[in-house]
Amino acid sequence: MKIIDKYILKRYLVTFIVMLLMFIPIGIIIDVSEKINKILANKVPFVEVAKYYLDFTIYFANLLFPIFLFLSVIWFTSKLANNTEIIAILSSGISFTRFLRPYLIGATMVSVFALVMNVFLMPSAAAGFKSFRYKYLNNNSASVKDDSNVFRQISKDEYIYVSSFNDVSKMAFNFSMEKFEGDKLKYKLSASRIKFNPKDSTYTIFNYTKRKVGILNDIIEKGEKKDTVFTFDLDDLTPVVYIAETLPLNELNKFIEKERERGSSNINTYLVVLYKKYSIPVSAFILTIIAVSVSSMKRRGGMGMNLAIGIILAFGFVFLDKVFGVLAEASTAPPLLAVWTPNILFGVLAIFLLRNAKR
Repeated sequence: MKIIDKYILKRYLVTFIVMLLMFIPIGIIIDVSEKINKILANKVPFVEVAKYYLDFTIYFANLLFPIFLFLSVIWFTSKLANNTEIIAILSSGISFTRFLRPYLIGATMVSVFALVMNVFLMPSAAAGFKSFRYKYLNNNSASVKDDSNVFRQISKDEYIYVSSFNDVSKMAFNFSMEKFEGDKLKYKLSASRIKFNPKDSTYTIFNYTKRKVGILNDIIEKGEKKDTVFTFDLDDLTPVVYIAETLPLNELNKFIEKERERGSSNINTYLVVLYKKYSIPVSAFILTIIAVSVSSMKRRGGMGMNLAIGIILAFGFVFLDKVFGVLAEASTAPPLLAVWTPNILFGVLAIFLLRNAKR
């Protein structure tokens, strides 16, 4: 590696780290100012608060990773341009593509770090961050669960449905369970309510009707109340809405497959979490190329103009990322395409800007 590569790579990594160290404390201070009243009112132990802000640091850094990287590259590249260092480098016979090499090496290092953080650190950090907020800061604990219109396939030929589920009372409403043999219905159980009894893992069904389909006649059983045993667990059937963010990669893949078989209505949400683990590291390359292309030329407005352009593009990337993420979760849009669309659009922009910068 030549001296120029070491010089640019060092500036790349140091500026990115400094940017993180500058903005993370600011984010913590803002969060503390917003949450301090609830933390004091709920008498949260100091250890819990300290662990929360450790998780917050990892979660916050990962969330705003594209912005930090983009602004740091624009910042130090603009300084190189204003000091006419880039002109001197290119005038010495080095091509713009060769000048870009240490940036791509830096982007590779940052991408690997982001991938490792997404796979190994983010799940536990997200679990601590989310659970703390719902436990101490959010009074509406019911919103933690995916608890309305729950439809699941619990085995190869058994399906259940409940219109709503109360996590506090462990009671579900408008329950129905159907068992098939091939494409033929064998029996159907309906009940106005079903309550899970944690002590002995049994269930109590109320105002139930069980219809067993026979060859000539159906057998119908009715009753007001009955204790019984099922093979499913209502807690498993109504996972917390952020469960995918808290699972390691191998467990996340298994969880998604299990939820797909159950016919979960939140399957797109889980797939978005999975695909973003890979799309965010790739964005490091795209944003690095855009940042260098935008800030490598000396402008009349100086660094201020480059930073203004950079901030607009960075927030445009984050905006598209959020919009397409929500679109995938709330519609029939393919999650893979939705997650990668911002990278595709900004990848095209990166190629266009790079060609102009070379000229």
